[in-house]
Amino acid sequence: MFICVIADYGTGDPAFTEVTQRLLMTFPHAQIYLLSVPAFSTLATGFWIAQLGLNPGPSDRLIYHNCAPRQDDPEARRDNEGEGLTYALLSNGVKVVGVNAGYTLSFIKDHTKELRVVNVSRGGSQFRSRDVFPPAAAAIMNEDFSLLGDSLKSEQIPDVPPDRIAWIDGYGNIKTTIGAHTLNLEPQSKIVIRIGDVVSDAVYSDGSFKVSEGTLAFAPGSSGWSRGDSGEPLRFLELFLRGGSAWERFGRPRVNQQVTRIA
Repeated sequence: MFICVIADYGTGDPAFTEVTQRLLMTFPHAQIYLLSVPAFSTLATGFWIAQLGLNPGPSDRLIYHNCAPRQDDPEARRDNEGEGLTYALLSNGVKVVGVNAGYTLSFIKDHTKELRVVNVSRGGSQFRSRDVFPPAAAAIMNEDFSLLGDSLKSEQIPDVPPDRIAWIDGYGNIKTTIGAHTLNLEPQSKIVIRIGDVVSDAVYSDGSFKVSEGTLAFAPGSSGWSRGDSGEPLRFLELFLRGGSAWERFGRPRVNQQVTRIA
């Protein structure tokens, strides 16, 4: 079994090791991969759930995610209560177990065969992804669905914002939530992009490397998946500075910041 743990604990945080130990108690032969997203970034969490879950991979696969900013209720918390646990069965058979918070389910909500609440305690521990959730994930992976509760409807989950930074990769490329199909431009068209207080010229390209060294490209990137039953691919636009870092060019913006085309 391949298990991908997506959480906002922080790169190298021992919390990942603690959760891994609990999961290996139930799945001793599993391969576990750890992916750290920025703190409280439900958008980045949801993006990677979809990117990893909806693309090819091992058939016996679990995505276990925890990004729970506890923003569903501004009042004081009783017994460390937080957002509830959910189970999703993706259209390709991949199972997803994790907290329903913000945009965590937004990218996959239209790609599920089943989307249900998991009836486990919403409190009892500050570290629920270690102490409360692993037994529920284990039961589901072992085809025990007795903990499943009400179905969730697509309209109960927020839509993906269409103009945000979803991720910044190790090369400084800025992956956005802007669908490539939403732009109708000729390749090599000159455009202007704003992120925060920084404005930069860019060139729209149908392939990132079809620009010269030092040029900022706005082009379909490597992220996306098939859209619905049609099999039509969805691709997201990226900002790519050939020979440099788009992230540095725009003053090191954060995930979830707005990306605006102003010309």
